Amino acid sequence: MEGFLEGYGAGEERRAHVIKATVLSALALTVTAGAVYFFFHNYRQERQVKQFLQRLEARDYQGAHDLWTGSGSARAQYSMHDFLRDWGPPVDVSGYAVLDSESCGRSVIVDVDAGRAGDRKVWVDRADLSMSFPPNEAGCVQTLVDRRGRLSYRYKHNLIYDGFRNVRYRLRGRTYQR
Repeated sequence: MEGFLEGYGAGEERRAHVIKATVLSALALTVTAGAVYFFFHNYRQERQVKQFLQRLEARDYQGAHDLWTGSGSARAQYSMHDFLRDWGPPVDVSGYAVLDSESCGRSVIVDVDAGRAGDRKVWVDRADLSMSFPPNEAGCVQTLVDRRGRLSYRYKHNLIYDGFRNVRYRLRGRTYQR
């Protein structure tokens, strides 16, 4: 009779261990996926801005213009002459750094320390990775419609993200200014 009751409850312990391991694995996977999304969500746009600044630093203005405009229709709107006026030889971007990026609908606003040229914001379209200056310097504007159908605009703020941004800026010895 002793051998019969020795294994009693062993199956329950094993089942509880499997359930606990499954729940912890799912939680770890969710946290990891969230962290990867948070840190790499705007990776393509940041990389595009870095390539643009590398070409400016190497004085490859035609290549930088091609990256800035993306498609053929935008090239006609932002001519090489206008591009050189904004980013040409007097502008020195040596020592540039991409500081931060913020999603804004179908676009991304990338904050850049452009070396001696100063801090700049670059607006990058998600679809074709074309760049431009942001429509306003304050950041992402959210369009709201009230119950009566009237449009109103306000700046989009995310307190948690702004906190992370302030930490990143302070680690670089800078202060974030909205």
